[in-house]
Amino acid sequence: MKKFLIFATVALMMLLAACGTTGDEGNPDELVMGFVPSQDSDTIAETVEPLADELAEILGKDVEARTMTNYNSLVESMGSQQVHIGFIPAFGYVIANEEYDVEVILKSIRHGDSTYQAQYLVREDSGIETLEDLEGKTWAYADATSTSGFLFPASQLMDKFDIETQSDLTNNWFGDTVSVGGHDTAAIAVYDGDADVATTFDDVRDNLEEDYPDIFDELKVIDYTDDIPNDTISVINELDDDLVDEIREAFLSFNEDDDMIQIMNDVYTWDAIDVAEHSEYDVVAETYDRFRDEVSLD
Repeated sequence: MKKFLIFATVALMMLLAACGTTGDEGNPDELVMGFVPSQDSDTIAETVEPLADELAEILGKDVEARTMTNYNSLVESMGSQQVHIGFIPAFGYVIANEEYDVEVILKSIRHGDSTYQAQYLVREDSGIETLEDLEGKTWAYADATSTSGFLFPASQLMDKFDIETQSDLTNNWFGDTVSVGGHDTAAIAVYDGDADVATTFDDVRDNLEEDYPDIFDELKVIDYTDDIPNDTISVINELDDDLVDEIREAFLSFNEDDDMIQIMNDVYTWDAIDVAEHSEYDVVAETYDRFRDEVSLD
């Protein structure tokens, strides 16, 4: 029995030593960054590899860049600690924070600003001039989980016209609505005459001008939503505070590295990275509260 106890103790010590080589929960030896494709998944995986390598060099840890299928899978992977750092838009961050205490540490800067607006696009020849003119018309939007494509415009219209529920807005106030899967697709639906109005980020027409050279002539903006916070870099709350500080400073150092910022621009059109606070996303949380029974990341 004594020999068995000695053997068991040694085996346990060896097992604990082996486990220790992977680092502890708060300071793992390898970090995983999660991205959601804004382009072909193979392309984004290849594009962000130098970013992971540079982060690994700064932190002295292995860093894996992992491309997720959608925001739901990214949020769930952070909830299960399979992903430590997530590039999440405002709406996804609010859900990740609420469900898994994911913490925002940084935000994107685009065109010199940390916020953006959604716009209402109609055809130039439509006769539609104001939001009032949209009643009874066909609304094209990316999907019901899109912060700028649906949630903020829907909330604005409900406030402006005293509409009580999302269903009243989409089923009664509008003549018809269509979820088309993307901001580009929504704008094209209006361009082609398949919808009367599209709600998109500002300004989706920049992305379409090469294929649709007259899109700025054919489509006009009739209004904008309130400001929406930009995308986040967020971390799981299990990470040590010191490690989180190191991650934050590492990303901020990319502002002085043209190659790294170019990667972020290629992937998500970020021009810079800045420090973020949770309170900046309260407006998104309040908007989400209004629709929580009717939308999800699925």
